[in-house]
Amino acid sequence: MMPLWSRAQQQDFRSRVRGCLLGGAIGDALGGGIEFEQLDQIRAAHGEAGVTGYVPAYGRRGAITDDTQMTLFTVDGLIRSHISRDGGAWHPPSDVHRAYLRWYATQQDWGPDERREDLGWLGREEWLYARRAPGQACLSGLAGTENGPLPTVEEPRNPASKGCGTVMRAAPFGLLTAWDPALVFQLAVECSVLTHGHPTGYLSAGAFAVIVHAVARGGTLEEGVHLALALLSERAGHEETTAALRAALDAVRAGAPSPERVEELGEGWVAEEALAIGLYCALVAEDVRSGLLLAVNHSGDSDSTGSICGNLLGALHGETALPPELLAEVEGRGAILELADDLVLELLHGPELHGTGAWSDRYPAPSGS
Repeated sequence: MMPLWSRAQQQDFRSRVRGCLLGGAIGDALGGGIEFEQLDQIRAAHGEAGVTGYVPAYGRRGAITDDTQMTLFTVDGLIRSHISRDGGAWHPPSDVHRAYLRWYATQQDWGPDERREDLGWLGREEWLYARRAPGQACLSGLAGTENGPLPTVEEPRNPASKGCGTVMRAAPFGLLTAWDPALVFQLAVECSVLTHGHPTGYLSAGAFAVIVHAVARGGTLEEGVHLALALLSERAGHEETTAALRAALDAVRAGAPSPERVEELGEGWVAEEALAIGLYCALVAEDVRSGLLLAVNHSGDSDSTGSICGNLLGALHGETALPPELLAEVEGRGAILELADDLVLELLHGPELHGTGAWSDRYPAPSGS
């Protein structure tokens, strides 16, 4: 249960949750149009500064990608897991897995299957039924797993994969601010191995969740990083993730931020590089806009690094710090706000909502439960 908070504390928490999800979506959309371009191509097309706002992608400006799609379904799974706990069932990875299967359907189907009673309101959002360069490990990791045993750390899906698709969806675990950081880390790991089984992949997801958790509680990014490093040190196979976090910290002290310095951390296609780039850009950001633009203007996975940076800066500063013109144009803003507020409602007032018709319609129980 969440602690008893004053109204001001509740408002602050809601602002951070909204900021985290919307900030991630803005960073995702800023990078979506240049995801597969090299830095020299970006500068040739948009000027020496690179992109300074949205560029058209997927038929519109401000289009989000699979990064935001999967993040939203992570939230949906977490809300349902808290509802299930009230009914006596408590295994969040199972609820998140079911949520990811609902996302998987959006990548296969033309639109929502109205015969499915388990979709809930998010699964009926037609704008989410769009393929936006989804990660192959995410798709292959979920394919055919509807009725099989749930993957575990000991027996994960795709044991050789450490793609950034395991990190870019993990910020919502950090929004469980009443949880102990070690439990947040573990939950992110257990939900990561549903699709990515390499230790660097799932440990990077755990580290990212812990950093989000620290700032959502009102701490600093640096405090979150040092806590993540401490938790990583207890895990086998942590070396690449630990090195990436330390490289991000070292880059802060190395001189003025630049795309070239970003590229020294990698390209972001793999988990630890995406985490390092997103973290570095958040650490050196003068404001949200500058951090996001630094996070996307490089030769690499611009939407994922932008999304990670946006999650961090949004959770750190809250929704009112987000650039208004970018916020106004981001795809799905209304639905993202609605989901963010539902997560806050569930975490703060779940027992008052459980069993009510409206909440059960929005987040129906799994079939057979």
